[in-house]
Amino acid sequence: MRKASKAEISRSGLARELLKRDDVQPEYAAPPGLTRRLVRDISRKKGEPDWMTDRRLRGLELYLRTPLPDWGPDLSGLNLDDIVYYVRPKAGESQDWKSVPKEIRRTFDRLGIPESERHHLSGAGAQYDSEVVYHRLQEEWADRGVIFANMDEAVRKYPDLVRKHFMTECVPVSDHKFAMLHAAVWSGGTFIYIPPGVRLDLPLQAYFRMNAQKGGQFEHTLIIADRGSEVEYIEGCSAPRYDASSLHAGCVEIFVGEGATVRYSSIENWSRNTYNLNTKRALVDGHGRIEWLSGNFGSGRTMLYPMSVLRGRKASSEGLGVVFAGPGQVLDIGSKVIHAAPETSSVVNSRSISRGGGRAVFRGLVRAVGSADGSRSTVSCDALLLDGQSSAGAYPTVRAECPTVEIAHEATVGRLGEESLFYLMSRGLSEEEARKAMVSGFVRPFSRRLPLEYAVELERLLELEMERKVA
Repeated sequence: MRKASKAEISRSGLARELLKRDDVQPEYAAPPGLTRRLVRDISRKKGEPDWMTDRRLRGLELYLRTPLPDWGPDLSGLNLDDIVYYVRPKAGESQDWKSVPKEIRRTFDRLGIPESERHHLSGAGAQYDSEVVYHRLQEEWADRGVIFANMDEAVRKYPDLVRKHFMTECVPVSDHKFAMLHAAVWSGGTFIYIPPGVRLDLPLQAYFRMNAQKGGQFEHTLIIADRGSEVEYIEGCSAPRYDASSLHAGCVEIFVGEGATVRYSSIENWSRNTYNLNTKRALVDGHGRIEWLSGNFGSGRTMLYPMSVLRGRKASSEGLGVVFAGPGQVLDIGSKVIHAAPETSSVVNSRSISRGGGRAVFRGLVRAVGSADGSRSTVSCDALLLDGQSSAGAYPTVRAECPTVEIAHEATVGRLGEESLFYLMSRGLSEEEARKAMVSGFVRPFSRRLPLEYAVELERLLELEMERKVA
């Protein structure tokens, strides 16, 4: 493993600072609330074709007649009529960081995005509120046919690819309440196409910053990995602290072609006033592979269940996730896998930490349809409670519709062991240091799979949560 640079270490120490508000005024902010006029206005401002406008209006129609879900965490504190659904910053998209307004660029400099791009990435993107302000792909990969673009740009430049894949078979517009909302007001995000046989040796990365008070962010990520290709994509997210609620309802659609591999990594560090109601899904063809690496912190309420649909023979999925629920937080997070073809395989490993009265919930689904002969799935969810006020829950669902599949599930809940604490303290660690060491060890299977700079950031976020300094 390479040694972390000073910039990466500095970046990891700024997790708390990134929860502060940036002194940036938007160029335009829509009035609060959602209307047909607003949806049409967003589409018009972006110069979209009629088919995308129609798709947005279809989402709005379905959203308005669909009730809020009543089976998960309490969403009564989210007033959807108060949300500002479109906020445009005073910046256009640029391929040069020097052209990004300095007050916006400052945020991404603190994150270390420009330096990481120079040394460790094949391309990078950055979004501020509702619009992408920076996007660039290394020429080497552009020359080989790789497309890495702002999603708004992709609608205009690659209409055939986008129209075929955007909220059709992967995450349909009608999927659920917040997918419908996303379809109506989505803005920004990332479009990636990897041609057959092309394997990127460095990741692509995008970072999403939601800064507006009562703001909503609805970025759309669409990844198409063609036959035999390989790509790693990393997303990071953050938002400052406000008293009023904010909403994040992004959408990720991934198409993994025959024999292709996609690794999707994300660390979501929203503030406590944010409702994180995200949708992520992958369709995987024969011998293809999807890997989900997810870290969730910060938001007051989260509902997030990445899904893999294994629709080709010997397709596979692996999901690794870590959750930290602190005071006032309910993080309802899990994983779904649909085995829809023979000899498919999946592994789900979820680890949660709760303290200060926080609640972490694992909600999982494994379904093996009648044609999934010889498929296998293993699900494990481990919960660590740091005090007597916190709680954890597991709600696994297994549907085996084929007699030849193997599905295993295990769940554990435990507290920090007093004997282990005593042992570490007897070796010279303070009680606080011992607790941090045990938490770090608990999430190590996840953190060691992350790129180094993100692993360092994860460690720092855990330390800040343990210190009760992140609000």
